[in-house]
Amino acid sequence: MNVEFSPELEAFRAEVAEFFATAPTPAIREAGRKTTSVFAPFKECMEWHNILYQKGWAAPHWPVEHGGTGWSTEQRFIFAEEYRKADLPPLLPQSLGMVGPLLIDIGTEEQKAKYLPGILKGEDFWAQGYSEPNSGSDLASLQCRAVADGDDYIINGSKIWTTYAHHANRMFMLVRTNSEGKKQQGITFLLLDRMDYPGMEVRPIYGLDGSPEQCEVFFEDVRVPQSGRVGEENDGWTVAKHLLKHERGGSAASPTLTRYVERARAAASETPSPFGGVLADDPVFQCDMGELEADIASLSHLEKLAISGHPIAKDPAFPSLNKTINSELTQRASVLMTKVSGVSGLARQLEALRVGSNVEPQGSEFDLISMPLYLNSRATTIYAGSNEVQRDLIARSLAAS
Repeated sequence: MNVEFSPELEAFRAEVAEFFATAPTPAIREAGRKTTSVFAPFKECMEWHNILYQKGWAAPHWPVEHGGTGWSTEQRFIFAEEYRKADLPPLLPQSLGMVGPLLIDIGTEEQKAKYLPGILKGEDFWAQGYSEPNSGSDLASLQCRAVADGDDYIINGSKIWTTYAHHANRMFMLVRTNSEGKKQQGITFLLLDRMDYPGMEVRPIYGLDGSPEQCEVFFEDVRVPQSGRVGEENDGWTVAKHLLKHERGGSAASPTLTRYVERARAAASETPSPFGGVLADDPVFQCDMGELEADIASLSHLEKLAISGHPIAKDPAFPSLNKTINSELTQRASVLMTKVSGVSGLARQLEALRVGSNVEPQGSEFDLISMPLYLNSRATTIYAGSNEVQRDLIARSLAAS
């Protein structure tokens, strides 16, 4: 896609850059610099969400009638580029990027009226209840059960790897409502209005990077209204696949990857090389950097085609293709960053990573985030469906075409 930046687009860029230079608080900026995964520090991220909502910019990808901006493809990419240049915290994806678009597409009018305003404003934050112990990427094997009882479902079972569930006030989840026939045929998609139903418990899990990003969620005779069901009972697999299209391919990753590379290049220009000079001038490093930048540029082109409405985005394989490329490039970028920081990035500095701690890091701020980002990015090729599964889906789509 050939993007030409007209004077009007350059004026739009200036407007966006000016807002990003003045609107965020110091804590929000710090949160952006210290973000080491796709999930930014929660408190500051939600504060930033509210500021963007007040500006009307919280959901550029949503339809105008539901609070979107109505921007062109070029404007949305300019917005994303300036966003990452300013090192601002990415808004959390479960609400704006997953359940919100799902409800816009296939929710009832009552569900849209009830839930979309809170998602847009940032008043509600949704956890995603998909994965379970012993299920892994085989989502169809889930066993968390919901039994109909009057106007309610009674839920028993558990979920795991439920990101930021300890911060959430709502949850969308998959439950088993029938054990007959194919595994996929007995699953139902539910919206939960609360995270404190009687019998419901959330336990944080601390990861390798020291962050309680993930959680376990337990259900013991938890009663929830059937009005929260999206789609028909036992048809949740179809609903889940629709949501996964947004999760796997619903946002532009290339500006974030570009920013990782920019930060690595800047740090490398100040890092001594064992062969003399600085690392940025080392030919092997330059080769690695060039290959990564070329692949990120290819992903950027693919994303622009998708957002512009190109037929490629309608191909059933596209979400899997986008997710696979994005996740593997994220891992490659994190490896490059650890090569730049070297032993300076090995120190475990959890307090220095905490926003507002005022603890000076050992080494640079780049050294502070490189190893946590590397550790967190090991999961990118697993979540939202492992890349092995994605390649299988791509192959099946090609074989059927």
